[in-house]
Amino acid sequence: MDPHRDDELKGSSARLWSLVAERARPGADVASIDRRIWDLFGEDWAILFTDLAGFSRNVAEFGILHFLEVIHQQRRSLLPVVAAHDGLLIKSDADSFLVLFRRPDRAVDCALAMQAECERINQERAPERKVLLCAGIGYGRILRVGDDDVWGREVNAASKLGEDTARAGEVLVTEAVRAAIGERADCALEPIESPLVAGSGAYRVRRV
Repeated sequence: MDPHRDDELKGSSARLWSLVAERARPGADVASIDRRIWDLFGEDWAILFTDLAGFSRNVAEFGILHFLEVIHQQRRSLLPVVAAHDGLLIKSDADSFLVLFRRPDRAVDCALAMQAECERINQERAPERKVLLCAGIGYGRILRVGDDDVWGREVNAASKLGEDTARAGEVLVTEAVRAAIGERADCALEPIESPLVAGSGAYRVRRV
């Protein structure tokens, strides 16, 4: 491990926010500053956001230890799937994961594999202990600041699809993902109505 890594990440974050502060000043050359920010931090990534269906309701009914057990099972079962598909876990917040992939097809493959793993482990679990995964995927130019923060329209879209739109067992993707992966022999993309993702189509991935 690089002993200077923490300092580098802090430096990246500090640099971003110093440019944002400069951008907010009266009379700032916003276009020039925006180019500098995107030159420094702009990268193309696929973003996978996952959430667990009905989680808050089950926590309220079964308590905090139930919460911790399901979180443990999710991490133990699904993080190896993420690693096997070359995903980078950026954030793990309660029952949600935010993962980056260099290629959108790898993000889709990973999400489908995660759903398959959930189906496998759920066969032997009581209803309230099942890992009911919802997944949303976006793809495009985002701001990536070290390994801690990502920002951008496709990040927001993936979050909306995974957290607010997808049902248990579903993988939903944005128009940008559909355009990037094209037609696949192993799955079909079905258009869905998603008012949460403004200005972009959304699709359900279904294995065939």
